Amino acid sequence: MGNNPTPPGKYCAYLRKSRADHDAELRGEGDTLERHRKLLSELSVRMKLPILKFYSEVVSGDTLTDRPVMQQLLRDVEAKLWEGVFVVEVERLARGNTKDQGIVSDCFKYSGTKIITPAKVYDPENEFDEEYFEFGLFMARREYKTINRRLQRGRITSVKEGKFVSGTAPYGYRRIRLQDEKGYTLAVNEKEADVIRMIFDWYCNGILLEDGTYKKLGADGIARRLDELGIPPRTSDRWPRATIRDMLSNPAYCGDVRFGYRASKKTVYGGTVTHSRHTNENCQQNPGLHPAIVSRSLFHKAQDQKTENRKYTVPSSSALQNPLSGLIYCKKCGSLMTRLAPNSHNPYATLKCPRRSCPNISSPLFLVEEQMIRFLRNWLGECLLNPLPSDYTEPAAQEIERLNTALKNNRQESARLQAQLNKTYSLLEQEIYTIEIFRERQQLLTRDMETLAQTANRWEEEIRRYEKLRNSNRLSPPQTLSLFDLYSCAGPEAKNRLLKELMQKAEYEKDRPNTRGKLRNANFTLEIYPKMPRRESCIISGSESLREK
Repeated sequence: MGNNPTPPGKYCAYLRKSRADHDAELRGEGDTLERHRKLLSELSVRMKLPILKFYSEVVSGDTLTDRPVMQQLLRDVEAKLWEGVFVVEVERLARGNTKDQGIVSDCFKYSGTKIITPAKVYDPENEFDEEYFEFGLFMARREYKTINRRLQRGRITSVKEGKFVSGTAPYGYRRIRLQDEKGYTLAVNEKEADVIRMIFDWYCNGILLEDGTYKKLGADGIARRLDELGIPPRTSDRWPRATIRDMLSNPAYCGDVRFGYRASKKTVYGGTVTHSRHTNENCQQNPGLHPAIVSRSLFHKAQDQKTENRKYTVPSSSALQNPLSGLIYCKKCGSLMTRLAPNSHNPYATLKCPRRSCPNISSPLFLVEEQMIRFLRNWLGECLLNPLPSDYTEPAAQEIERLNTALKNNRQESARLQAQLNKTYSLLEQEIYTIEIFRERQQLLTRDMETLAQTANRWEEEIRRYEKLRNSNRLSPPQTLSLFDLYSCAGPEAKNRLLKELMQKAEYEKDRPNTRGKLRNANFTLEIYPKMPRRESCIISGSESLREK
């Protein structure tokens, strides 16, 4: 230890964990702050300089703005509350950038506050100690950057090997350590995995309604349905739709791992450095070591649907004029077809591809609309007259199986709580619990059991509904069929809403223009994807009969 004279007075200590300390704790080397507290306390006793206050930094941060306890210490040092500050090593005070190091150095220098470490006592008013202190901060920053680069390289290598590098496992999984090697992977939590499968199925295929149609649910609809079924998220009472959107985009569910998807970016505004996160679509992504919960094809189907579900809004000052808005796609280039208003060349509205280089030929909008309505009428009529297809009952059976599994888990949890409640009575009789503790535990367990019972009732009701659908032999006439009688009288916006209820999309293709005098010749092809029990697409080609693809 250095022999710098240290006058008696008020002294404090600053404790902070480093990244290496976190790794050491994971290896079972004990709590770092406690070890440092003991080390500095012993040092203060030997030097006969009692420590009156410990500043303990429990959060990890790269800059001073991320370390509130350090900011409080600097304010107290500037106010000259302390003669000196005990710290395990000077590197604990500042590992930030040059600006942060200058702030710390100037604060101790101009206040005349000493820095006391087990190796040396630094007096910032001493020229040689000041240089040694600033050199120590510089080397600390350099070491931090080296460690950070090594950590990032290690994480990228781990992702390439299929390991899971994030701290918290996504919903549906639990994080486990790999055997006989470093790193972690994921194991399926079956109770939560069933919820993930339901989310993807509801989003991609929809829920089965009484009239035999499927209604696809968006993130908001899925969140509401999970809340209605009493399925809780991990950390809150209700499901946020943002959480559902993140789940639908997380490749972990199809067996992949990624790193750097939510990259942190530093920006300077008004002289203050702020951190913001942005989505990096080109992040590192590789096949993982963990099992998938949903198939890769279903996951990619969800990503395609998210692209299709983009909202094409109409300015608030305008009314919707195109009843086929957001529904018709160009078969040749994939662009969304648009409406061209009547003009001096054409006295009627036209459906056209917006790409100038696309060879797809336009058609009168009213003619495309007529053919689509004719197809939907015939399709609905066929569904009503024919028995249910064999795959109609399968989704209902799948929902029943999922709900029965959830109900089984619910009953197991309820039985566990009942056993706990019975144990509280025993502990009360043995006078281990006081009356107050017993009542508190009894109320808590009873409330949880009542919540489980309410959830079980909702699930049983859903099971009865799906069993009724599964046991039906014919489709009940959907109410949408009668709406066609009012279709011709409705406005473009009402027509658009109806069509979006009945179909997912359609793809348009036309290779030959209409000749003079043959305006109503429907010489185009529409490939239509209806929202019906049979989920395949169908092709309608002009005035020809329907052909299943």
